[in-house]
Amino acid sequence: MRPGAKAPVAGAALGSAPNWQRTLGALWLAQTLTIIGFSLRTPFLPFFVAELGARNLETQVLWAGAINAGGAAVMAITAPLWGALADRYGRKLMVLRAMVAGSLTIGLMALATSPWQLFVLRLVEGGFTGTVTASTTLAASTVPRERLGFGLGLMQMAVFSGSAVGPLIGGVLADQIGYRATFVLAGSLLLVSALLVAFLVEERFEPPSRRAGHGETGGETWRLLLAPALLGIVVSLFALRAASMALQPIVPLLVAQLARGSSAVNSLAGLAMGVSGMTSAVASVGLGRLSDRIGQRPLLIASGALAAATFLPLGLTTQVWQVIVLQALFGIASGGMLPTANALVARLTPEGRRGTIYGFTTTASSLGAFVGPLVGTALAAALGLHAPFLVIGLALAVTVAWVARTLSPLERAERRTVLESGRD
Repeated sequence: MRPGAKAPVAGAALGSAPNWQRTLGALWLAQTLTIIGFSLRTPFLPFFVAELGARNLETQVLWAGAINAGGAAVMAITAPLWGALADRYGRKLMVLRAMVAGSLTIGLMALATSPWQLFVLRLVEGGFTGTVTASTTLAASTVPRERLGFGLGLMQMAVFSGSAVGPLIGGVLADQIGYRATFVLAGSLLLVSALLVAFLVEERFEPPSRRAGHGETGGETWRLLLAPALLGIVVSLFALRAASMALQPIVPLLVAQLARGSSAVNSLAGLAMGVSGMTSAVASVGLGRLSDRIGQRPLLIASGALAAATFLPLGLTTQVWQVIVLQALFGIASGGMLPTANALVARLTPEGRRGTIYGFTTTASSLGAFVGPLVGTALAAALGLHAPFLVIGLALAVTVAWVARTLSPLERAERRTVLESGRD
């Protein structure tokens, strides 16, 4: 890159700016509130579908799966488009677009009178949101390169923390104020997040025509994506998201079955769904720092193996507490996989293409979110609520073994880097 250019590689566009810490802090708070808003509905969505007309268990499972999967399918298509627009017009604008769109669609869910209306709103939400990708891309372009692991770990902590707190609060709110009022509150949280970003987040963005390397083509993007290391990361993101999203429509129903008519079923479902977010939030920062010392590939594989190991016992649970403990372990696995994968993407991708590449990784995650609920709910409807955990656990174990082989060259490169730094 030419001397004096303002858009260096790997996240230093704002690295020397005096307010990058304030920007990162505001973005972290906004993302935390956003994920809480999205997650408030998680524990009671199958029960709200029942209130709207899905009377038997099989219909509730299938509608809940379709609503979760439909939005993910649309996001898989639109994510690369939003990523490319972020590279061209700025990342802050994309964060605002995603948060405002989420506020509107979730708020309108309070007015739904049938399951198909929820389904349509979820499709719109999937097409116009994507706050995690937008915020991650903005953070990666804001934080100095030497603090990139910390910054992306903090953003992932926001996702995990919101995912933990949201279901817990959502289950309690559903019991106390009802489903519709909870949707309104969720939409309001996303609106507050958008205001925080609008007034507190700073971005110094240059149009691509003013950057060095702006002549990169779509062919170069595909060469990046199909490189073995990055391809392995994309596959791991797909597998983890498919496994985690398969849980969402099933765990509340499994908890209701195991709780045997408890009057606090929404709260128990919220706890079962939210505990993984708690453990992920705690694990993400610590395991992210550990990966800097031992290498990111070993931690990615070890975390994936732990995720597979927690799924298989879920198929044998007979008590609610067992579900909660295994969900907590799955959260630790997620806390190791996601920040590590995002940091690897940032390391392997030029800054000027990062929005586009993160868009495609979001496509992989969204495809996982589409496949997971459909496969999980289909297995639950056909074979019972325990069957999906056994099948998906085995599939996840096979995937982790394949990814370990794919990322072997990256491990050798990391070992060389560690040895060289040790000599220094």
